[in-house]
Amino acid sequence: MAFDLQTSFDYERPIQIGEGVYWIGFCDLLSGLHCNPYLVVDGDEAVVIDGGSRPDFPTVMMKIMQTGTNPASINALIYQHYDPDLCGSIPNFESIIDKGDDLKIISDRENNIFIRHYLVTAPLLSLEKVNSEFIFSSGRKLKFIKTPYAHSPGSFVTFDEKSRVLFTSDLFGSYAKEWNLFLSLWPECRECRDYSCCPSNKKDCPVKDIMKFHQKIMTSTKALRYALKQLTDIPYETIAPQHGGVICNLNDIEFIQDTLAKLADVGIDGIL
Repeated sequence: MAFDLQTSFDYERPIQIGEGVYWIGFCDLLSGLHCNPYLVVDGDEAVVIDGGSRPDFPTVMMKIMQTGTNPASINALIYQHYDPDLCGSIPNFESIIDKGDDLKIISDRENNIFIRHYLVTAPLLSLEKVNSEFIFSSGRKLKFIKTPYAHSPGSFVTFDEKSRVLFTSDLFGSYAKEWNLFLSLWPECRECRDYSCCPSNKKDCPVKDIMKFHQKIMTSTKALRYALKQLTDIPYETIAPQHGGVICNLNDIEFIQDTLAKLADVGIDGIL
């Protein structure tokens, strides 16, 4: 799906990032930590990925309904790790969807140990229980790929085979107050190797923001490199992280992935 990245998007409404895929997040210009819940719609079925915090729930649910999606059509909630900025609104979703045991809450077994403390009433299903995939009635498939310790033991990413969007959770994320939903690098950014001073005198460096985020959030250099290696054979065309901007330029994705694979001093390695 092609985008004109110069377009001025209305962040008060859902924004389509792929076929049947919508950003339903909250634009927080004060904190710099932009959380990106996503909605995947296929016919009269829907799935929410990393649904967001409790304070953001009214915004997220309003955007879900603005897509024309009835909350009752949401069949599954997918959580790629257990942090409250993803999972805090689980009780709100359960109350409004009101499906009881028919609602699937899917995460890794390591995450479910903690997710159950969010007052979950629907069954918590592990990746193994669902064969590491969610299949819509049309046959559209979401595949789950484990990326342990990037940054939690049960972290994973989700690939939508139809739209070729890869939902990467904290991988490819960033922390920055200068934010746009779609991250796009200048051609000279892909040639730069000195992140202490921008040769083009630009105020902000999105690559530096991504590097710093991973050094702070990921557990170790080894864990980050292992996680990136798990993405090698996935035919994705768009990266949709939980924080920062969506990346849909394959040259940008390749450059950022290569930069992260060479990154040192990640997590505990930056202290030791």
